[in-house]
Amino acid sequence: MSLYDHDTSSDTADYRRPATEVMRLARMGSSHPTRLSFLRVLLRRLASGDWDVDRPVWAVDAKGVGHAVYRVRGAEQTYSLVAFSHDLPAEMRSDRVIATAWDATFTLFDGDPTPADIARLGDNVPYQEAGRISPRELTLARANRSVRLFDHVVGALSHGKQPDREEIDAVGYLMRTTAVYGSGKFGAADRDDIARRPELAAPFQVEMLTVWLIRAFTVDIVEHMAVVKGGDRAVRLDPTVRRSLGVGNSTGLGMAPFLVRHPVLLNNWIMAREDALARVRAQPGATAAAVSRLHEALDLSIANAELWRSEHPVQVAKLHDLRRDLALVSDKLANWDPQQPHPWDALWRWGAASLTYEGQEALLSLMLEPHGELVDDLADHMGADEAASFQLNGAMTVKALRDILVTEYAWALSIDFTSPENIARFWYVSEEKLEPRLGERAFEDGAALEQPLCIARLMSELDATLQGYDGMTPVASVLLAHPEHRYAVRRVQIAQHHPFAEIRDNLIAADMLPIDLLRCKLAFFGASQFDPRSDRWVRINLFQGASYPDEIKSEDIR
Repeated sequence: MSLYDHDTSSDTADYRRPATEVMRLARMGSSHPTRLSFLRVLLRRLASGDWDVDRPVWAVDAKGVGHAVYRVRGAEQTYSLVAFSHDLPAEMRSDRVIATAWDATFTLFDGDPTPADIARLGDNVPYQEAGRISPRELTLARANRSVRLFDHVVGALSHGKQPDREEIDAVGYLMRTTAVYGSGKFGAADRDDIARRPELAAPFQVEMLTVWLIRAFTVDIVEHMAVVKGGDRAVRLDPTVRRSLGVGNSTGLGMAPFLVRHPVLLNNWIMAREDALARVRAQPGATAAAVSRLHEALDLSIANAELWRSEHPVQVAKLHDLRRDLALVSDKLANWDPQQPHPWDALWRWGAASLTYEGQEALLSLMLEPHGELVDDLADHMGADEAASFQLNGAMTVKALRDILVTEYAWALSIDFTSPENIARFWYVSEEKLEPRLGERAFEDGAALEQPLCIARLMSELDATLQGYDGMTPVASVLLAHPEHRYAVRRVQIAQHHPFAEIRDNLIAADMLPIDLLRCKLAFFGASQFDPRSDRWVRINLFQGASYPDEIKSEDIR
């Protein structure tokens, strides 16, 4: 069942994919962004609401050093990105989380910053974790230039020319962020302090707003440097070239455990997407406008797949599958009959039988694209009050608990945890950066500090303990004797009403790919050009192809 009152009719529920199919890492690692992705939600709100965006401050010198303010003003709230640009020596440039200096640093300020606020932030934000920010700040971020492309664009514009399009397409961004922190980290405002604001109710809206404004800064700083270098002969970026640029991001293991630690939130993200697909499949017919929009979306997906590059063997294979599958979809649409009964369901069933996971998840995204009026309201239900699910039901009987355990965690109970390959890894938090890491149990120290992310093993251990209790024993009695199972019991009770709360794979197995976790989460952000650099960190692109602040009101944002 869902936490929200949508799609509870049997007609729609019949079209929803089961968790046993959806919540496997191989499929989650093939996720694609959709119109429910958080950056799309943000752009639609900015375009449709009473929001104005301007740049009231630009105090950047001839060396590209200084600060700027990008302001988003609504009827009741104002948000301001305060950006600091630095002269970073090449030897100090690093995408690693342990870096201590960056080409640019940022914070999203809650309100309209005064000169005193900017001075305070200038004393702290450039130092990131080593500085101090206050609850007036909503995010903390930093970024480095993609040096080769940045210099190429500056050089071309300074000579009155546009940059080489092949160079642009090969990279896709002028800067890449190495961290965008929010939700109370390093003194920033807690999520609970702002979650009731309508514009921030959906997940990760302050982070997405931060990155969208950073994108505007990356273009402004490159054009500024071109004028410094070329004077009157310098030109601005062509609008088409500018639109093709996003913001890069380097993301590692620090993001991966999030999906495990927030089961209710994960459930609501997946539930919204699956309910959206079910609504589309349940439609009795297809309008001409929806069919036309589907073809437009497919053309864009094919073009994106052609530009998408990666050298990681896992992603190379996925890209091969994706391009082949999109060609199959194109062939299918040439003879697909939108007048047949339930045409969208017929299209989906064909895809499920004919396409790889890559192609199926891409088809899901394509099928949602023409149906904004039908599915966009589901974005309002993707947040979660996780505290509401924290309380344990100690009166539940052992039999009732085991019934849920056997039903929802059969996948976990079937794993043999005496086998070395099934306990090959362990999750821990690094002492140096307080970031999640993954260790190899056989030859790395630290297993004594293992984090409780091995959900399958925890459920296996809980089941073994419950075998020794009478079915009518209250859970409270079990936990008095075995408090180590409180975490697992809570998750079982959450799973009773949240079918998509658990990733149904062993997260400490030797063959587990952390990049599958990363891709799932990043797809919900709206990331594109997913490019693993190992099985533990990736580069992506955000807002590529999206509107800029000066365009947001004049375009049809869907």
